[in-house]
Amino acid sequence: MPGPDSVDRAVMNALLTESPVGLYIVDTDLRLIRFNTASAGVRGVRGEEVIGRPLRELAPLLVNDTNERILRKVAETGEPVIDLVQRGSPPSDPEREHVYSVSALQLVGSDDQQVIGVATIVIDVTERHRARDRLELLARSSALIGTSLDVTRTAEELTEVAVPQLADAVAIDILDPVFQGYALAPGPVGDDATLRRTAFRSEPEGRLQPAFPVGTVNVISPPTPFSQCLSDLRPRLVRDVEAAEDWLMREPLRAERIRAAHVDSLVVAPLAARGVILGVASFYRWRRPEFDEDDVTTAAELAARTAVCVDNARRYTRESRAARALQHTLLPTRLPDQNAVEVSYCHVPAAEAAGWYDVIPLPGARVALVVGTVGRDGLRAAAAAGRLRAAVHTLAALDLPPDELLAHLDDLMVRLGGASEELSDEGTPVRGPSGATCVYAVYDATSGECVFARAAHPAPEIVHPDGTVAAFRVPDGPRLGLNRAPFESCRLHLPTGSLLAFYTPELLRCLHGRPRRSLQRLRRQLAHPERSVQETCDATIYSLVQERPRKDVVLLTARTWLLDGDRIASWTFPDDPAIVATARRLASSQLVTWGLEELDSTTLLLVSELVTNAIRYAGGKVRLRLIHDMTLTCEVSDSTSAAPHVRHPRASDEGGRGLLLVAQLADRWGTRQTADGKIVWAEQALPVPDTAPPPSP
Repeated sequence: MPGPDSVDRAVMNALLTESPVGLYIVDTDLRLIRFNTASAGVRGVRGEEVIGRPLRELAPLLVNDTNERILRKVAETGEPVIDLVQRGSPPSDPEREHVYSVSALQLVGSDDQQVIGVATIVIDVTERHRARDRLELLARSSALIGTSLDVTRTAEELTEVAVPQLADAVAIDILDPVFQGYALAPGPVGDDATLRRTAFRSEPEGRLQPAFPVGTVNVISPPTPFSQCLSDLRPRLVRDVEAAEDWLMREPLRAERIRAAHVDSLVVAPLAARGVILGVASFYRWRRPEFDEDDVTTAAELAARTAVCVDNARRYTRESRAARALQHTLLPTRLPDQNAVEVSYCHVPAAEAAGWYDVIPLPGARVALVVGTVGRDGLRAAAAAGRLRAAVHTLAALDLPPDELLAHLDDLMVRLGGASEELSDEGTPVRGPSGATCVYAVYDATSGECVFARAAHPAPEIVHPDGTVAAFRVPDGPRLGLNRAPFESCRLHLPTGSLLAFYTPELLRCLHGRPRRSLQRLRRQLAHPERSVQETCDATIYSLVQERPRKDVVLLTARTWLLDGDRIASWTFPDDPAIVATARRLASSQLVTWGLEELDSTTLLLVSELVTNAIRYAGGKVRLRLIHDMTLTCEVSDSTSAAPHVRHPRASDEGGRGLLLVAQLADRWGTRQTADGKIVWAEQALPVPDTAPPPSP
């Protein structure tokens, strides 16, 4: 028998550490020597009936094969065991699993140092473990909920986190306007508010059949815990669902499914963020004890964190819809009429960045083709793309070469970005639309010549009429808005029927991030001269874009044509004022050939003024060209680069009215620089053919 002093010291040490639910003193054969009256498994048994019996018989909940080996090792070696976790349901609370901390230390006699036995201390740490599990669950929720800006996916993430750690089943219902990016005004939700079942998860699967399948819309009948939760934004705990007959009668289908699954308790928590109600989360239990107040707090915290992520997704959806609406108004809804190229396009909008494109008819049977991207997203990207498109239109109207146009565009973006700094949602400054890319090309249908320039954008693909891909490298330049000009342009003669394909960089990233493979597939799809440009465009998009792209995808295809030679008339004259009459006569004869006698008087005045100005101010040979395309264009070339300007002469002035007269007679006029001088041009609309039926006899 052990000495009383050693036993009392072991008991005192155990009591000083933490209030135990069990304290057992056993000998080296693990037979009970002494125990406290609160020991689990022996409560209510008189001491003389258990002293000397094996501990395993008295406390089977705490002593199994593993623990028995551990206690014997403690008795033999003297190495203590601290905080060994043991789980089980005690006789006093058979419906609930408890967690115990078991510690054991060797007892040695104070006089002869002989091993007396082992002191086993058992402490109920159920609440401590539950608190730790709740903290771990909340920590996991921070990492796993809100990984995407998608309302449905965010709701699904809450069910994945909460089942089975907190509940046996979870149902998430989101207010229907949230999916459109809208939110109800702060305050109670009306009785007519519609909720969409967004996510549902049960374990085991199929035990609880949802009253409303995922994707369906329902209206909650008041008053129920669900409607009250939506009204005051406070969670509700239903400890005993079976006894909740009053409100279950108002929802018979839900009541039927709950009873079929033998649901014991229910927690309803609001999904509310920034004072705005977004939906409701329902937590069900049937395999474990009913929810308590701590579980309600945990469920409410999970719902609150999810609501913030849902609200972020809602705001992102609203901004994306607004950005798409803005982009739709800023991009061309239909391509302009022109005869230089047969053109088509495909635009696949995405969540990030704004791709933009345009086709701009230019005088002289020419056309400008442009595709670009803005390296930002949301409303700012759509606005930046619209601003870039407007700037390109303005600069293209000046007939600038592609490299000069990109340089002016770069300078414009730098000045606009530096002058107006915006603030992001976090309050940090956001500069203007810097970091954009662009490719710009001008094709001349009278000569078949195309001039290219690009700024950090993929070069266009060029396919010959026989379907072979041309190996042609367009010099690359820096991104727009970084103030790193100059840019370089290059010229290429294209046979009639050649295909040009302009695209945004994301097109080559859609095929699982394999740009080289995507480029090969792109070229194979383009190498079909028998297809129309629309069929080629569609087939390419279908082949390369296999899922929703991360950034905008734009593909612009254009097949080149040459203007018939009989629609172009050109003459070269010496530097002699007498040739003005000759120019008028030749022009009049050509108009008769084309059947444009209605334009004779106006055209002859334009020819007179333009040729006279070239002879008077430029000197050298003068070239007159008439182009009969969708308009009638009159071009006069000379050898000087000085651009003419419209003057507003006084009544007493004898000259200075030439260009003023040209501006009033022509629908459009302007100048453009050439390698050896300039061209002054003027356009007139063609007469509308008379389609009225002949008079009846």
